[in-house]
Amino acid sequence: MAETSEPVLRWRVRRDLLIMKIVGALAFAVLTILTLGDVRGALLAGAASAILAALAVRDVLAPVRLTADGEGLVVVRGFAGFERVPWRSVERIRVDTRTRFTSRTELLEIDTGEGIHLLSRFDLGVPCQQVADELRSFRTGS
Repeated sequence: MAETSEPVLRWRVRRDLLIMKIVGALAFAVLTILTLGDVRGALLAGAASAILAALAVRDVLAPVRLTADGEGLVVVRGFAGFERVPWRSVERIRVDTRTRFTSRTELLEIDTGEGIHLLSRFDLGVPCQQVADELRSFRTGS
């Protein structure tokens, strides 16, 4: 029995960002304990710790945010779920770039007609334009 290995592309969250979220959550947890006498400070530090911890948990549960193979895409959906999108359902792949107050934001948009999947550089680990170019060439090559 011969194994056929079709090419698969994967984009994932960078490990250094996951580590930064974990360290940040721990730092804010310590700050929460140290500021228990100040209700507002403890509340803010506790909220920051909880948010960073939730983001870190998502990165652990769903580190790969986008996968492409010959059949289509698998895109992260919700907190840590996944959705299979066949190539025939993908209407458009583009990068939306916005500049505001000297800050530049890029989002990879995968339009399926029924919905749009948005992924940032932080989700993909590489620039969005690079992923869009790779997806387009992979799609036409398969």
